[in-house]
Parts: sequence; structure tokens; C-alpha cells
Amino acid sequence: MRAMRRPQRVLVTGGAGFLGSHLCERLLRDAETEVLCADNYYTGSRGNVAAVLANQRFEVMRHDITFPLYVEVDRIYNLACPASPEHYQYDPVQTVKTCVHGAINVLGLAKRLRAPIVQASTSEVYGDPAVHPQTEDYWGNVNPIGLRACYDEGKRCAETLFFDYHRQHRLTVKVARIFNTYGPRMAMSDGRVVSTFILQALRNEPITVHGDGGQTRSFCYVDDLVDGLIRLMDSADEVIGPINLGSAREVSIGDLAETVVRLTGSKSPIVRGGPRPADDPCRRRPDVTRARETLGWTSSTPLEDGLQRTIDYFDGVLARLPA
Repeated sequence: MRAMRRPQRVLVTGGAGFLGSHLCERLLRDAETEVLCADNYYTGSRGNVAAVLANQRFEVMRHDITFPLYVEVDRIYNLACPASPEHYQYDPVQTVKTCVHGAINVLGLAKRLRAPIVQASTSEVYGDPAVHPQTEDYWGNVNPIGLRACYDEGKRCAETLFFDYHRQHRLTVKVARIFNTYGPRMAMSDGRVVSTFILQALRNEPITVHGDGGQTRSFCYVDDLVDGLIRLMDSADEVIGPINLGSAREVSIGDLAETVVRLTGSKSPIVRGGPRPADDPCRRRPDVTRARETLGWTSSTPLEDGLQRTIDYFDGVLARLPA
């Protein structure tokens, strides 16, 4: 008689967050995968995983990864950390602890279990880049004592820990540098430019563009990003990274505002001017050659399509709010 195959058990830290919840859902499409979601709900919520709470292969636990986690799993995705400036600057010391202590704890778990682990790093490790587009071998231009340093330097230190665990303990690690990602389930209060513009447009409020709007970003739809993370996990052990994951299309913030107004049919005026946030990058676009050649991955969702889906999501959220 053929023995039954044991389901693969996957831990997603930060699994109730914007990106983590989409990753949990995607992993559960595989009938032979069980998902353990660990989240302290600092920026995530049970509502983000409401659609899978009844799934017998899904488990959620409230846990802060700055404390050790004792579970038995086969694979680990470490996504736990506030990722928007408004959230990570609210408690900068805790942000550093989440990046550094959290990395130590999940790496210790992975070492004990000999489990491969993916680290969700960030394009913020490049700071306000002097190289454009940003390649993975660029060391960055980061202010180590600025308002964003708790996140920027925290994530840089986490990368150091991941590579040292790989070299010292021969642990299978994989580091993804994630560029701006957007889509349904972004928090209304996160202060990110996509969610802010969409909410302002849907409410017919002035859309506030810092500076002249010429600063640029590259926006990757969440489904594409999740696909990149899974491809990275599934890649050969020698594929360590870091690997940029993001859209190769560069868009100015001013153009993004105009696109959001058009797609929403909003009456919102676009108001330019005012100071830009401290250490705000002037240009940000990934070189995704390594992801394309190593993982066979590119961001494929057109910006307007992804924005429309995100607009529809926020429109539904606003419709459910008390009058």
C-alpha cells in the first residue's frame, strides 16, 4: 500500500499583513501545503486572512518574532516587519528589534530545523541611490542616523545575519529585495503613496504630491511579487541572492497621481509642493536581470490594471464604513 505523503508545513511570519496574507493564500492553493501564519497584528489583521481561516490546512498564531518561536516547519518566509514609513517610524526602536532580533530568532529556528528560509528585504537598503537602476551589487547610499534608518539599516543588518548564517552554518537562505508593492489589503493608514492617492481621489479630496512630483518609483502588483517570492523559495539551494523583485517600469509620482484621478473619475485637484519626507529617494527602479535570468520572473501586471483592482478594493472598504 502506498504511504500517504505528509503535507509540507510552511511558516509565514507577518502572515496577516498586506503581503503576507496574499502569500498565505497563494501557498494554500497547493493541496499538499499547510501554512502557519505568525503575526503580532501591529500592522496586520485577522481580517486580512479571513478568507482562509476556515481552511483546515491554515493555522494562525499571535506572536512577536522579537521573541523565539518554537514550531516544527519545513520552510520559512520571514515577512514580519512594518514596511511603510508611517508605521516603522512610529516606534523606531521596535522596528530595529523586529529586523535584527527577529532575524536572529527565525534564523535560529531555521538552523535547528535545517529549513530553507526566505528573507523579505527591501529596496530601502539602497537608500537614496547614486546608481540607477539599482543592481544587487550596489552597496547603497543610506543615512545611518536618519528617520528612515531604523528600517533601512535594520534590514541591512538582517541581510548580514542571513549571509553569515549561510557561510557559518551552511544554512539555505534566500534574500529578496522588494521594491514598492501595491494591491488590495494595503492598510488605509499606512501612508504609502498608492493607498494615499486612491483614498484621496475616492473622497474627492486634494491629492497631495510632495515637491514637484518628479521623484520616481516602480510599482509591482502584489500577485506578481508573491509569485517571485515563491519562485525564489523553489529555486536551487545555491540561489541565495540578493535578488531584486519589483517592476522595471519607472513612474513619476506626479504621473501616478494623474493616473489615479483618471481611473477613479475623481474631482480631486492635484496639489504639488511642500517639503518631501526626510531622506526620500529621488529615483527608485530595480534592475531585474538577475530575477529574470535566475527565476524566470518578471512583473507582468500592467500598472493601470493593478491600480484598478486596488481602487475597487478601497471603494468597497469605504462603502462599508459607517456613514
